Amino acid sequence: MNQTAAEGIGKNGGYCHRCRSWHILPWKEAWQACTDLMADLHRHGRVDLMQPEEKADSRCCTTPLFAAGAGKMLGLLLGRDTHGNEQRLLAFSGMYNGLWLIDGWVEPVFNLPDFLALHGPAEKKISTLGAQLASLPPSAPERNMLRKKRRELSRQNMAAIHALYTLRNFRGEEQSLTSFFSTTSGPPSGTGDCCAPKLLHQAQRLRLRPFSMAEFYWGGGNASARRAHGHRYAPCASKCQPILGFQLCGL
Repeated sequence: MNQTAAEGIGKNGGYCHRCRSWHILPWKEAWQACTDLMADLHRHGRVDLMQPEEKADSRCCTTPLFAAGAGKMLGLLLGRDTHGNEQRLLAFSGMYNGLWLIDGWVEPVFNLPDFLALHGPAEKKISTLGAQLASLPPSAPERNMLRKKRRELSRQNMAAIHALYTLRNFRGEEQSLTSFFSTTSGPPSGTGDCCAPKLLHQAQRLRLRPFSMAEFYWGGGNASARRAHGHRYAPCASKCQPILGFQLCGL
């Protein structure tokens, strides 16, 4: 772990290379709102809280989250609009049971139609190669060629997806996601899809001025035993902190 990452353990923000300092959002006020959200999740057992019971989507049920290792990070941001009114934003990490969009929760950082147009065909090709591999005997000489081709397709697909992510900060500046990471390894898988980047991206898009943000884990403990139900966690050092400093700059 480098010095910047070590300094960032437990910090609710990230290091800004432009300002050469950490930009941090307080978490306590948002955590109070998180306890209310957790009570609603416990009461209703679903995340589509904006929908009446009779229109609830079964895919938004929280019961599957309590299987071993199946929990999910959720986040909440408090901000003020241009009139000074307090607003609340909610986010879930990644997808929720195959859904990128759920009413009442923020959108992903990327443009969803562009992502679907890119990712769908690529996944189909990768799956076809996987099926071809599975049909071959272990000693077949074609296996190595197919494995290399599938790996290269996966790499190209991930690079194309990362190119869809454009981050903005509160100075009005824009920067590509890939610019924050090594040109050789690229961003770790899932970078930009965690709660904090999604919340700050939407706040900037809606012209909100964030003043507090908190994230918590909801569901069964994860496989690494590093997450526990209902506990608060700071943004991850490997994927989030390298970009949060930029996103918070100018606030």
